[in-house]
This record gives sequence, structure tokens and C-alpha cells, in this order.
Amino acid sequence: MRLHILGICGTFMGGVAALARELGHAVEGSDANVYPPMSTQLEALGIALMSGYTAEHLQPAPDLVVVGNAMTRGNPAVEYMLDEQLRYVSGPQWLGETVLAGREVLAVAGTHGKTTTTSLLAHLLDQAAKEQADLAPGFLVGGVPGNFGVSARLGTGRPFVIEADEYDTAFFDKRSKFVHYRPRIAILNNLEYDHADIFPDVAAIQRQFHHLVRTVPGNGRLIVNAHDERLAEVLAMGCWTPVETFGIGRGDWQAELIEADGSAFKVMRQGELLGEIHWPLLGNHSVMNALAALAAAAAAGADPRALLPAFARFESVKRRMELVGEADGVHVYDDFAHHPTAIATTLAGLRAKVGNARILVALEPRSNSMRLGAHAEALAPSLADADAVVFLHRPELPWDAQRVTDALQGRGSTAPAVDALLAALRAQTRPGDHVVFMSNGGFEGAPRRFVELLA
Repeated sequence: MRLHILGICGTFMGGVAALARELGHAVEGSDANVYPPMSTQLEALGIALMSGYTAEHLQPAPDLVVVGNAMTRGNPAVEYMLDEQLRYVSGPQWLGETVLAGREVLAVAGTHGKTTTTSLLAHLLDQAAKEQADLAPGFLVGGVPGNFGVSARLGTGRPFVIEADEYDTAFFDKRSKFVHYRPRIAILNNLEYDHADIFPDVAAIQRQFHHLVRTVPGNGRLIVNAHDERLAEVLAMGCWTPVETFGIGRGDWQAELIEADGSAFKVMRQGELLGEIHWPLLGNHSVMNALAALAAAAAAGADPRALLPAFARFESVKRRMELVGEADGVHVYDDFAHHPTAIATTLAGLRAKVGNARILVALEPRSNSMRLGAHAEALAPSLADADAVVFLHRPELPWDAQRVTDALQGRGSTAPAVDALLAALRAQTRPGDHVVFMSNGGFEGAPRRFVELLA
């Protein structure tokens, strides 16, 4: 079968393309931005990439067009596809019907931590497969996990681990992606208001999460954050599946911190000490991700005690507090920040590690919710652990970032472009500082450019 994938270079659709190629399909795809690292990964698989969206890319007609959720009416390729009555399907639906059918699906849902937790769970099952071959997982991650170097693979065992996004499926299917996955085990990591471009309020997101809960069978498992009241409200709408909770000092699976920065902690299950985890990640949010992944791996049949040493070998996903370089005594990090809670927990973890050392933040409000100003009031409080913040205030931002920098009471400033932001940061930076670039986009390569500027 010849598949044409619209939006192929996004991490999700790129993963769909890689899985289709593994299944033996002839795969090609179009994207507005054909650039590394996803393009490199796809080209290595022999997948033809086409820049832009034109009718010519769909000639001759493929057997099936797989449509990403970035595609909209008015897009030339979409209009041609509809006019010519080409056979088409959304990426999540294709995935659910073609790859996930017959597999034991482990879905990782939540406003925060999906990519890291999915990568960690795949890593744990991969380690468990050394003793239990049927646990060798397939996976699809919205990033590139360090332990695997690819965002997706089919795997040879029964589990398939997937990042379960609440964003909508396609221009013709406004349900959340995760309703297509039909998991037997689902992690509900947290739930906050986000995606202001498609959800009017948090209740609308809760309804989508409950749609996911409705698909988990009675012989499956829900792994749920014990601290999250909104998730408790979701379960109160109706639950037909056994639930295990996790938390720091709360829940069926509990952590007790050994190090304040979250790099070491004890793990208890139902009050029984399983052992200790020592690993390279930081922050309470990372501890919560670890508990969720361990509980889900155990639900899939792995021995949780035997998995504890595997945490030390976990290599996190690119752009999750990734140390991109050190120069002139300054550590520079790249972080995929998209929400005030993620910003706050990430900086709190770094603060616990570095003590009184200065933390400087470069922040780009790039997600749809950030650009719309949905999180504007929460941004200044989320930056409490930063000693200085430079906010990228592009001219097209539809709200005034000065309200954020004013609330930072002398710790904040704005810059209209990346070059000006880098110059402002360089003027403030001194040896011993930690500089964190936060954006859910490429930030015009700013983190690595800053390392070069320091050097």
C-alpha cells in the first residue's frame, strides 16, 4: 500500500510514518517544514519527503492519505484530497486500527510529562524484556528518547506504549487523539487547563479524559495521580476499571525523597518498601513521572523491584532540561516549556540542585495557549525561582508581556527578537550561572547560539 502522510515531520506524524514503513508500506509525505531531526530519521527509513502542501504531491493518487491535525480546510493538499474523493484517515485512527489493534496498549495521558513518562515506561519494559521477552515494547513518543534514538518502533512483544495527547484528532474529527487508542493500561498523570485554542474551559478537557476512561476495560488498570483533584472529578463521572494511585507521600505507589532535588528517593507500594531510585532527572514532577511509569510497567507484568536499577540508565528526551553546553563557567539548558506549571516545577527542581547559584530564564511564549495569553496571569508566579527573566516579546504577540515583567518586580525584561534576547542575557550572565531557554518550539536555535556566544 502507498501512503501519503500530510504533516509528516511533526513528531507524532513522523512516528506514524516510521511505523507504516516498518509494516512494509510505501510511505511518502508532505510538510511545510522539512528539517532535522525528524526529516533525517525519516530519510534514513527510505521515506520520500516533499516540502509544502500542493495538489501535485498527491498525483498519482496514493492508496490512502493519512492526515495530521495541523491540516486545515483551505490547505491546497486538503482541498485537492476532498475534491478528488481520495481515501483518507486521521493519523490517530490509522494508528489505532493498524498498529494498536491486538496489542496491549499502555497510554500515557496528562497535561504535563507525557513525553518523558512515555519514554521512561518504554525504557522500563525494554529492560524487563531481557528476562521476559514478551514485554519487548513498541512505542510512539512525541520526541526522541535518548535510550532509543528514534521516536517510534513496532517492537516484538505484546505491549505498545503511546503518548496519549488530548489535542484534537483532525479537521474532520474534533475528538481528542487518545480516544482512538483503546488502552488496557492508562496513566492519568495530571490535568490542567491548556490548549486554549480548542478548549473553552477545564471542564471540556475533563470530558475528553472521561471519554478515555470509558475505553479502558474492566480487566485493565488506571494509574492516577493521587494529588490531582481534577482527575478525581473525572473518575467521579464514572469508572469501571481498577485504579492505582501514585504520589509523594500519598497513594498506592509512594515516593519518599532522599534528595530534595528528586535525584534520589525511596519507593513504596501499598506501604511496602520496594527499594530506592537514583537517577539523573530532577524535580518532584520527575519523581511523579517515575512512579507512574513504574506502576504501569508492573501492571503490564514486570517485576517493579527488578526495574529500580534501570532508572539510573534512563536517558531523557531531547529538550527536557537538556544540558546543551557549558562555557565561561555557565551551564546552558534547553527545555520544552509550554505551561506555567511545567515552568515552575522544572525551575524548582533546578533550584533544589544548584542551591544559591543564579538561574536566568529566556522564555518564548510559543504554544497556542501562551500566544493567546491564557496563562499570562500565572507566568510571573511560575518564575519565582528565576533570578532574572528575558521574555521574547515578538511584535505579533497579541498581548502585552509588560504585565508579566512588571509582576517580576525588577527581575524581568523583554526583547523583541532572538538576537536582542541573546544580547540581553549575555550582558547579565556571569560564571556560575545556570541559563534555561524555555519554549515548545525551536527558539531559532537560541540555546546553542548562546553557548557559542559565551565561548
